[in-house]
Amino acid sequence: MSASGAGYDQAVTSYSPEGRVYQVEYAQKAVQKGGTMCGVRCVDGVVMGVEKLISSKMLTKGSNRNISTVSKHAGLAIAGLSADGRQLVNKSRDEAVDYRNFYGSAIPGSILAKRVAGYVHMHTLYWYLRPFGCAVMLASFDQAPELHLIEPSGDFARYFATAEGKHKQAAKSELEKLPLETITCEQAVTEIAKIIYRLHDDIKDKEFELQLTWVCEASDRKHVKVPETLRQAAIKVAMEEKRKAEMDDSESDSDED
Repeated sequence: MSASGAGYDQAVTSYSPEGRVYQVEYAQKAVQKGGTMCGVRCVDGVVMGVEKLISSKMLTKGSNRNISTVSKHAGLAIAGLSADGRQLVNKSRDEAVDYRNFYGSAIPGSILAKRVAGYVHMHTLYWYLRPFGCAVMLASFDQAPELHLIEPSGDFARYFATAEGKHKQAAKSELEKLPLETITCEQAVTEIAKIIYRLHDDIKDKEFELQLTWVCEASDRKHVKVPETLRQAAIKVAMEEKRKAEMDDSESDSDED
């Protein structure tokens, strides 16, 4: 950090002379250390995929998931610190239950995103709290499919497609190439798998488990895991494409030599 920022990163309530809040920026860096998270809003629903990095080979397969259901029609994906993300999952579930008890209907995705974002932002206002070290992606399907991303600052927005995590920028570049106005959920499952496998560095990065969920017409507008047969088919396509790309790169290097 530059000398001008010295002493301004001790509390989240302090602004630097440049108008920066360093604690929020540190929280964002924690997000970038997590696995890549992608989401796509399709014509028939929303698909989310997370590169769940495996910290130990002794972990039980499928444990400590980074995507959770918060209501029948909504799910939350986490990039960054999983423990922080679980608190936001609990908050989202509480908000969904309170809304249904008061209004008698499921909470719209936009309202749920706004309430969770307000809770996240509150943790950037008081000295005795710290920002959440995670970003969360909210997929919902009430009247229409919606995809929201909530950042550690409390800022949130609705997207056609977006990404967070370690390879955020590269993933966004790949998502921009997709036909977002016409893509279906089944197609998006394969595309997300291809992006995550393509960006994963087998040498530098830890092993990972690809977690995929959707909320769409095929699932009766309920947030559920992508069927295992479709998930495995998408992984097969992604691995084959990555293998071909690596072979082409090797041949190009050989030709140059």
